[in-house]
Amino acid sequence: MKVMVGGTFDPLHDGHKRLITRSFELAGGKGTVTIGLTTDLFAARKSHPVRPFHERRASLEQFIRDCRFLASWSIEPLNDRFGSAIETEFDALVVSEETLPIAGEINRIRREKGRPKVDIHQITCVLADDGHWISSTRIYRGEIDVHGRLIG
Repeated sequence: MKVMVGGTFDPLHDGHKRLITRSFELAGGKGTVTIGLTTDLFAARKSHPVRPFHERRASLEQFIRDCRFLASWSIEPLNDRFGSAIETEFDALVVSEETLPIAGEINRIRREKGRPKVDIHQITCVLADDGHWISSTRIYRGEIDVHGRLIG
């Protein structure tokens, strides 16, 4: 199965790891996972600082290598919300609760262009110790760490 997933992944937290892991699970041993990683220009719209693309890419690559997933994979620059998901032939898109609306938009645009829709697989967001979602913004604010543990 060909699977796509995308994000800024900074810092790479437990929610991101669930998203990426699910992508590899769906792809299976003979599948492929394409990870869209936001470019520095696109990531600049975030409300918190974001590490440079090459550093975020290195963190992703290290996590994937450490997990020893069986599917083949690639990381491509993501310059907008859709990346290559509109034109590429693939089977499934893995998203979080937060990014589910973008997946719906991708399928709508694909349909308008005469392309087949893709399956959307939504993961549940990982909760921090306080019961709220783990998010990069909360981590940068110093509320929680990358595992959702409360700081302070």
